[in-house]
Amino acid sequence: MSHDFILEPAERWLAHDPDPETQGELRRLIDAARAGEEGVRAELAERFAGPLEFGTAGLRGVLGAGESRMNRAVILRTTAGLARYLLSALGDKARSAGVVVGYDARRRSREFAEDTACALAAAGIPSHLSPVPCPTPIAAFAVGHLGAAAGVMVTASHNPPEYNGYKVYWDNAAQIIPPHDTGIATAIDASPPADQVPRMPFDEARAKGLVRDFPEALEPAYLRAIRGLAVRSDGDRGLCIVYTPLHGVGNRLARAALAQAGFTRVTTVPEQAEPDGAFPTVSFPNPEEKGAMDLALALAKQEGADLVLANDPDVDRLAVAVRRPDGGYVQLTGNQVGVLLGHYLLTEGKAPEGAGNRRLVLSSCVSTPMLGAIAAALGVHYEETLTGFKWIANRAMDIERSTGARFVFGFEEALGYTIGPVVRDKDGIGAAAVLAELAAVRKAEGKTLLDALQELARTYGLYVSGQRAYTLRGVDGLEKIAAIMAALRQSPPAEIGGVPVVAWRDFEARTRTLRDGGTAPLVLPASNVLVYELEGGSRIIARPSGTEPKIKFYVDVREDVAGGEPLDAAEARAAARLDALASAISGLAGMG
Repeated sequence: MSHDFILEPAERWLAHDPDPETQGELRRLIDAARAGEEGVRAELAERFAGPLEFGTAGLRGVLGAGESRMNRAVILRTTAGLARYLLSALGDKARSAGVVVGYDARRRSREFAEDTACALAAAGIPSHLSPVPCPTPIAAFAVGHLGAAAGVMVTASHNPPEYNGYKVYWDNAAQIIPPHDTGIATAIDASPPADQVPRMPFDEARAKGLVRDFPEALEPAYLRAIRGLAVRSDGDRGLCIVYTPLHGVGNRLARAALAQAGFTRVTTVPEQAEPDGAFPTVSFPNPEEKGAMDLALALAKQEGADLVLANDPDVDRLAVAVRRPDGGYVQLTGNQVGVLLGHYLLTEGKAPEGAGNRRLVLSSCVSTPMLGAIAAALGVHYEETLTGFKWIANRAMDIERSTGARFVFGFEEALGYTIGPVVRDKDGIGAAAVLAELAAVRKAEGKTLLDALQELARTYGLYVSGQRAYTLRGVDGLEKIAAIMAALRQSPPAEIGGVPVVAWRDFEARTRTLRDGGTAPLVLPASNVLVYELEGGSRIIARPSGTEPKIKFYVDVREDVAGGEPLDAAEARAAARLDALASAISGLAGMG
């Protein structure tokens, strides 16, 4: 790669970058590259590897100068495309209803949000701008509550501190899916250079009513709606809870939601209570990551807490840990929390009169199939969607419209849950309030959430989930991943690890094929995912990662628990079977 080939796109970008901060950053890199500093040309090549891709959730990337980074120039060009698409698709509604613009406490989030509002204003589209950093569920709620034409949330969710993002909602208050994602992406590609994107000065936009703060009644309306999710009002509300927002924006509203539900013994981890985009006490602000919950668990042990709750920085995910009989703590998986919440809502929540089968629950296809088993036993409509909450929310609304079913619950194993139609996206606040309620109800019965999980295992079977992922870098690696998927698709195994395959689903072909050859269509959008349903209720999923050069195999094992059998014996059998099945599918794929 020649010197000029690297420098030409960088110089072009620099000429149109409206931000002095990233101008200076890029100028220094270009000068260093011209001076022959080692590694700088590779750095520039990475920053100009192509535009940051606008996907079905918008944008996400590392902060910095360049077309492949998150910066003000990218935000302005993206918003220009969004505005053009909104005016084309929604016309007068975009001009009258406006766009919700929220942002979290990450570095540059407020600037990106204001740039978004100013570019929208120049296009004649008003914005409802959060006056302070806000949780993602509030922005999603605001789109529906205010009847907005769309929504933008500036956040990188649980990514490391060097990231930021730009998440887009449609007028149904759910994340965008086709055709809107591709339509917006096409409009962004046609946007002018960033310094030529029209922007109305922020103060002028305010004076003209084209930038409006969230109404003061918005947060109280959200909290009332969360309170309306309660299933029961009894239980031991003296439950001792330790909470952490992981330096994010959840502390104030999560505590308010818990307080209105009667939970007053809530202690926030002091070192992580205030928003801080540097995330100084964690290397990775994702409560699933090793070490992220250490301060919360230490405080819980000190306080003798019954329950530990954690939100990720933008508050759309919820992590849960509970005290064991020996006084230690165990963090529940996303699957365990999803099953606990789903079962509680279906068995103790009020069903529509005379129409128990008119309720609806959904999960992503890589989440535990146990919720489906529970729903089947209770006569409740259950479906799986592609990975990503955008699919859960939009599919729920499709089913509601076509059948009249009432959406009760949706979840994905990556700690994402939503209850009812209050928020059409993951909601870590609503989930925290209902999960605390469930823990209080069980405590009043002399039980814990661990006891509740054991009861579910004895009733519906023990479900254990695991994953194996293989990284295959470079062009050769991508070709090998494609070849593995093609081979599995063209020659589906009749058995895996000695267990018969009773059916297999090809999400790319959108068909489900039984072992006798019968087929049925799948309603999900096409995706490169294969699911093998095994005899006895276990299953294996194969899919390439959407963000990394990996192929992933998800294994879900169902194990019967005999009457009176210690649960740990069934857990040992399930773990052995899971390992055997994971090894078997890896071997079939040539990765063993």
